[in-house]
Amino acid sequence: MSNLSFLSKILEKVVLRQLSNHLLTNNLFYSHQSAYRAGHSTETALLKIVNDLLSALDEDKVSLLSLLDLSAAFDTIDHSILLSRLSYSFGISDTVLAWFTSYLTDRTQTISVNGSKSLPAPLHYGVPQGSVLGPILFVLYTQPLSKIIQHHSLYHHSFSDDNQLYISANLAQLQEIIRTSQSCISDVQAWMHNNKLQLNPDKTEMILITSKHNQKSLSLPFSVDLNGTSIHLSSSVRNLGVTLDQNLSFQQHVSRTCQICYFELRRINSIRHYLSQDALKTLISAFVLSRIDYCNSLLAGCPKQLIHKLQKVQNNAARLICRTPKFDHISPVLHTLHWLPVEQRIEYKLLLLAFKSVNNDGPSYLSDLLKFYIPSRQLRSSSDTRLLRIPSFRLKSFGQ
Repeated sequence: MSNLSFLSKILEKVVLRQLSNHLLTNNLFYSHQSAYRAGHSTETALLKIVNDLLSALDEDKVSLLSLLDLSAAFDTIDHSILLSRLSYSFGISDTVLAWFTSYLTDRTQTISVNGSKSLPAPLHYGVPQGSVLGPILFVLYTQPLSKIIQHHSLYHHSFSDDNQLYISANLAQLQEIIRTSQSCISDVQAWMHNNKLQLNPDKTEMILITSKHNQKSLSLPFSVDLNGTSIHLSSSVRNLGVTLDQNLSFQQHVSRTCQICYFELRRINSIRHYLSQDALKTLISAFVLSRIDYCNSLLAGCPKQLIHKLQKVQNNAARLICRTPKFDHISPVLHTLHWLPVEQRIEYKLLLLAFKSVNNDGPSYLSDLLKFYIPSRQLRSSSDTRLLRIPSFRLKSFGQ
C-alpha cells in the first residue's frame, strides 16, 4: 500500500471527477465494466451474467463460464503504455497528459523494519495502491481486452481485475465452445504478456453451466489446456463473493452464507451482556444482515426452502437483539425492528434495481433488458406508461 498524503488524495478526487465526466460524456467507458462507476456494483454485474446464463438454460443450452485471475495486477502496469493509451484511446493530451505523467513518474518506495529503512528505490511500474486514481487507471489500461474477447464471440464482463468470460451453445457444440474459450484465453494471455500483466493459470477457473438433465449426458470432469497448464472444470466457483454451481441452484451459496452468519451470531452472543441494544443492532447489521442482503437479487425465484434457511438466520438475529424466547412468534419482533422478511428484501432489491434502470440511474446493460409494454390495441391499461413487457420463457425453473 502507498502512504499518500491527505492533500494528494483531495487533488486526486478532483481529477477523478473530471476524468469520469470526460469518459461518460464521450461514451469512452466499456459498458460491461462495473467497477468504480456510479450505479454499478458487483450485484449488477452478477445479475447480468446470471440472467444470461439462465436464459441459455431456458433454451436448453450449456454455457462455459471462465473466471480469469491476474497476479499483482496493479503493480505491473507499464507507465509508458498507460500514458500512450490515455492519449490515443481516451483523448487525454497536452497539460492533462503532462499532469498524469507527473503523477505516475518519480515515485519511490522504501521498506521499514523495526525502525530501520532501506534506501529509496524508484518505481517504474504500477499505479499507487490505495490511491484514488489507481483503480480507474487500471480499468482504462485493460480496456482493449474487451475487443479481443468480442473478436472470439464470447460474452464478457469485468469488475476491476476480475474478468468473466462466457459462451453458450447447444450440447452438441460443447467441444466447439471449449476450443473457442481456449483460443480466446490464449489470446488474452498473449495480450497481457505484451502489456506487462500476468495471467495466473493456477487460479483461473472454469465451470460448465448446464441443466441436471443435460448433466447426465456429460462425461465430467474434463480439463482445458492453457499453454501447458491444465484447467479442470469445477463443480462450483466463487465469483465476486457469490458461489455459483453447475445448475445455478445457489444451494452452496446459501449454505455458505448461513454458516458464516451463524458463526458471527455466536461471536456476538458471547459478548451481548456487555452491549446495549443499539450496539447489538449495529453489529448484527454489519456482520449478519449485510451478508444476507449481499447480491440477494440473484435468489429471486429460488426454492422456498433456500429462502427459509436465510429467514431462520434473520429470525435468530432478531431474537438475539430483542432477547425473545425461541418459540415466541417472530413477526412482531421483525416489525419492531423494522426489518423486512428475507423474501420481501429480495423483492424490494429487484424493484429498486428495476426503478433505477428504467430511470437511467443504473447500468445500461440492465436498462437494455427492460422493455416497456405497448399493447397491440387500445386497452384500459394503455394509459399506464409504466408497464413493462414480460419476456416469454420456456421453463419455470430457469426462464421465469
